[in-house]
Amino acid sequence: MKKLLLSLFVLLLLGSVTLEAQKQSFHALSAKFLFIDYGTANSIDDLDITNGIELGYTAGLNKYLGLAVPIKIGSANVLGDINNRRIFSIDGLLRLHYAPAESKIIPYLIGGAGYVVEKDGPDNVQFPLGVGFDIKLGRNSYLNLQGEYRISQENNRDNLQLGVGLVYRFGKLDRDGDDVADAIDKCPDIAGLKALAGCPDRDGDGIADADDDCPDAPGKKANGGCPDTDGDGVMDKNDDCPDIAGDLRGCPDSDKDGIADKDDNCPNEKGLAALKGCPDRDGDGIADGDDECPDEKGSIENKGCPVRDRDGDGIADASDQCPDEKGVASAMGCPDRDGDGFADANDQCPDIAGKMEGCPDTDGDGVHDGDDRCPKEPGLAINKGCPEIKKEIREVLNFAMRAVQFETGKATLKKQSFAVLDQIAGIMAQYPAYRLVIAGHTDNVGSDNANLTLSENRAKACQQYLISKGVSIKRLSYAGYGETQPIADNKTAKGRELNRRVEFDLIIQ
Repeated sequence: MKKLLLSLFVLLLLGSVTLEAQKQSFHALSAKFLFIDYGTANSIDDLDITNGIELGYTAGLNKYLGLAVPIKIGSANVLGDINNRRIFSIDGLLRLHYAPAESKIIPYLIGGAGYVVEKDGPDNVQFPLGVGFDIKLGRNSYLNLQGEYRISQENNRDNLQLGVGLVYRFGKLDRDGDDVADAIDKCPDIAGLKALAGCPDRDGDGIADADDDCPDAPGKKANGGCPDTDGDGVMDKNDDCPDIAGDLRGCPDSDKDGIADKDDNCPNEKGLAALKGCPDRDGDGIADGDDECPDEKGSIENKGCPVRDRDGDGIADASDQCPDEKGVASAMGCPDRDGDGFADANDQCPDIAGKMEGCPDTDGDGVHDGDDRCPKEPGLAINKGCPEIKKEIREVLNFAMRAVQFETGKATLKKQSFAVLDQIAGIMAQYPAYRLVIAGHTDNVGSDNANLTLSENRAKACQQYLISKGVSIKRLSYAGYGETQPIADNKTAKGRELNRRVEFDLIIQ
């Protein structure tokens, strides 16, 4: 019992300190009927739900926070006792709630600690956690529904409690804490001044923010609380020139043309609104300052001057890139024979219409026919529009480098070389846009000059054979490099054999 009284004293002391530190928003007394379950919370199936009553006091510190002290009397059905045990408890709870001014339902969370005295059983400390609702019935009365889970320091003493009851609030209510009671506070949820019936005045001009058209800038009541810095009778918020007095929406109009100086490009000359306050003597819609012919009507395109067209093609000289030669508008006044929109001077195919630099792209490979060496066969840009040499063709050319054989020390082709050279002739027919470069090489046996001559003659022999097979001489070129470009070590027989070779390379020019 001493522990109970000490706990109650500490609880009330903490409540007093808290209430002194915070301005109270409300006081409330409550009474509830309880349903107490010691079985479910401890996983015990054969314990029945018992009942109790609760009386409580709640102090609301503000619209979010409160302190509650409930006292409960009831019975508990505990494990090991066939009879219900009488229990008495007192709790100290922190209450988190949300209570706007016009709310009909106030949800809240509770948490804290309590001391429980159990007849014929152990006294224990319990820690309740719960949720509840206050449902408004009248001005100060509420229906209360609350559920809580209580964790005990003693075994088999955890429990669930559900309560239903009534709450009555009383005392002076001042939700916003501005020392103006809610009953007479015109702004009960916003702290304000007593002189303004509890409403705020951010700019300190003596006009409540709700009635102040400019709540963040001090002003006179005659102006709805708004300032008029330049004193021209137009409030700053409606004054286009708040720092300069004027009679045109608060702005000056020096030339009296109905256009405020700040918007007038010619503030000292009467002008037209359409020209931002500038004059237009010839009435062509171009301000005199921008009109190269201010006394002669002209067009905007011609900078205010009359349109002149020397070649008579209907395109003004100022816009005609060929003013002395009849042309079309699509080519900026220049001639365009094929009508593709590219002037003949810039058209790489002036007699054939096309969209790529004036040329068509017949094979659709992205290289126009003017640059495409293979205009009817899709290819690659790096190959000037011709198809890439297939891998198997490259392999034939590489094979030919070894397969073409000559009589020892001579430029006379051996018969076994004819088959591969015939293949190369067929490749040239397959790739008509390509040229073939033939390069002869030798090992380092013999003199440099002799090797150079031999390599050139062997390359020429291959050229002559291909010409005999119908390949145009214009598509063939040859050269000899002697021993200057070895691909293997000339110190070994195998290396010298690899260096004696004729290379075939297809190119686009």
